[in-house]
Amino acid sequence: MPSPITPTPSVLVTGASGGIGRAISQAFGKIGWYVGVHYYQGQPAAHATLELVVKAGGNGDLYPADVREAESVRRMVDQFSRRTTGPLVLVCNAGIGQSELLVRHTDEIWDNVIATNLTGTFHCLRAMAPSLLARGGGSIIVIGSHTGFHGATGQSAYATSKAGLIGLVRTAALEWGPQNIRVNLLLPGWQKTDLTEGIFPSDKGWLDHALRRSPVIEEVVSTIVHVAQLKDVSGQVWNCDSRHL
Repeated sequence: MPSPITPTPSVLVTGASGGIGRAISQAFGKIGWYVGVHYYQGQPAAHATLELVVKAGGNGDLYPADVREAESVRRMVDQFSRRTTGPLVLVCNAGIGQSELLVRHTDEIWDNVIATNLTGTFHCLRAMAPSLLARGGGSIIVIGSHTGFHGATGQSAYATSKAGLIGLVRTAALEWGPQNIRVNLLLPGWQKTDLTEGIFPSDKGWLDHALRRSPVIEEVVSTIVHVAQLKDVSGQVWNCDSRHL
């Protein structure tokens, strides 16, 4: 059964069934927030995320949606907004990767990556805006990638989708700033997830990092929680590792 309407701060985390999304959800649970755990096909994994949120001290519900489909996202956001009454935060984390050289790309791979990572984020921002406006503002954090700034071999569709998020975030920040909606982009750095399986750097693969290591996930998610609650910052890029942009 869905949780009753709650006056506590609430966050909707897309792509929350595993990896970074699970860690983000758990971090908001630790500070007692209501967490909307979005998933597409992995309901058992999403339920495991929700259990961690509750164990950490928060509460929440599961929210299925295909972010590639505008109507599916609209239904999810409407359902989430009806169950909450407090301040709202949206964390756009849902995304997929690819590992194929540009000349070997199929149209299907390109279209799916762009539709999920870039168009899917656009769908989420557009759907959430009315609820944020109705409550006098709120915060949106989009999870980007260092690859969106510099590219990477074998990552043309992924890098393009993440580069597009830069313009989307900065435009939304300008358009919605007068209504007190803050929109920021956060780069989590290399994290061991299903998305980085097979391409995660080896022990000697950190030479472009000043600290010669990847950021720990706990520090990344604590930064996300902090940025989500900042009242006077918008349109910014938060880089969580030690590489130059």
